[in-house]
Amino acid sequence: MAEYGEWNRKGASLSDKTARKEYKVDQEFIIKGVEAGKLEFRYSSVWGSPFIRILRRQLEEYITSELGPEYLAKARDKIELQKIKKEIAEIEQELIVLSTRKAELAAKKAKLEESMPTPASSKPAKKPKLKLKMPKNIN
Repeated sequence: MAEYGEWNRKGASLSDKTARKEYKVDQEFIIKGVEAGKLEFRYSSVWGSPFIRILRRQLEEYITSELGPEYLAKARDKIELQKIKKEIAEIEQELIVLSTRKAELAAKKAKLEESMPTPASSKPAKKPKLKLKMPKNIN
């Protein structure tokens, strides 16, 4: 039985197509689990295309019972590896954008430094010293 709010939690449910893709199980395997009462499901549709949603937790329990824990561990590792590869690719794209922006700013800075007038002498101007006298005894 599904826990309260489990259907609405992000990542807790998945479509039959996603289950086939991620866990490498076929449609008959999912239907067999539904008919056996091991998988709860809900009908849904997107743009008129119907599909069934199943709970990820129940699917993983069913896979473990039917195909073994090694099969499930292998599928989970593959899913995690895909997520990591995707994240690395996104970070690399962001790095390219930032490197390009850095080069543009460096070129702009160099251009501004060239166009700015340089002072006549390289030594900074001295500040005039003030000569102040201490007052005598004030009583």
